[in-house]
Amino acid sequence: MLSILFFLSSGLFLGWSLGANDAANVFGTAVTSRMIRFKTAAIICSIFVIIGAVSGGAGATSTLGELGSINALAGAFTVALSAALTVLFMTRAMLPVSTSQSIVGGIIGWNFFAGVHTDTGVFTKIAATWVICPVLAMVFAFVLFFIAKFYVKNSKLHLFRQDSRTRTGLIVIGAFGSYSLGANNIANVMGVFVPSSPFKDLSFEGLFTITGTQQLFFIGGIAIAVGVFTYSRRVMEMVGNNIFTLSPISALIVVMSASMVLFLFASKELYDLLQSAGLPTIPLVPVSSSQAVVGAVIGIGLAKGGRNLHLGVVGRISVGWVLTPVISALLTFISLYFMQNVFMNTVYQ
Repeated sequence: MLSILFFLSSGLFLGWSLGANDAANVFGTAVTSRMIRFKTAAIICSIFVIIGAVSGGAGATSTLGELGSINALAGAFTVALSAALTVLFMTRAMLPVSTSQSIVGGIIGWNFFAGVHTDTGVFTKIAATWVICPVLAMVFAFVLFFIAKFYVKNSKLHLFRQDSRTRTGLIVIGAFGSYSLGANNIANVMGVFVPSSPFKDLSFEGLFTITGTQQLFFIGGIAIAVGVFTYSRRVMEMVGNNIFTLSPISALIVVMSASMVLFLFASKELYDLLQSAGLPTIPLVPVSSSQAVVGAVIGIGLAKGGRNLHLGVVGRISVGWVLTPVISALLTFISLYFMQNVFMNTVYQ
């Protein structure tokens, strides 16, 4: 049991890193605009991240499994640890990087080390979302800004009532975004452990069953929540203030846009509905809340004319996105060598 907990510790570390870097971005703009207190946002985010992880995390996880099925617990430990260290390094540099990119880089590093073929079609599908995700969020935010502007101009609400509605909207949409984040990004935290999961299904007198995968996702969800509480403020401030200064209504639009993007790439129900109707489907791929939020903030900036948009900060963040999968893949490959040849653990079968 102790050995299992040890190997899972890297997944927990990755979950903590995701909470510190990605999860709080769902509420980051709301906090930096002073509409919601950090503690309140962290509690709501944590609860709904865990619910989303347990109830809806299977879809995106299956896509990562197609990229590389890590069949040894020590190998999964090494991939998750390398991805977490990459995210931690970027977080300390105050860059809102993608945990999705980090874990994908780690899986590819394992594929190279184990001599496993990397499906270029699956990789292309995943990599395409790294561009589509921020662009889609930017478009949503751009359109929603003008809808909100029209609504505020014609509603003639008192300032206090407008603030109250904005605050309520931030809480509701943030909870929805947190759920979507848990459903989408738990694949990054615990997905590599699914093929070698040590947990067995638990059946409660035939009433319901908690699968081994759901147990993994629950543990990962708790790790994300801890990351939100302990280390997320720095990245919040980077996204919420440094790219473009946000008003409360703009913050609401950013949260809404990012939440919509996360939901689109997480909902298996939506995927099945589109497929049954013969329509093009949206891939079930773990995408980054950081990328979605950054894209949405840029969309708001463009809608306001782009005069105060800090393109230098955007460029610096983009460099971090490019470097993340490369660093993670290299670190994973080197770490696997030491895990197998120095610590004598089987990292692939």
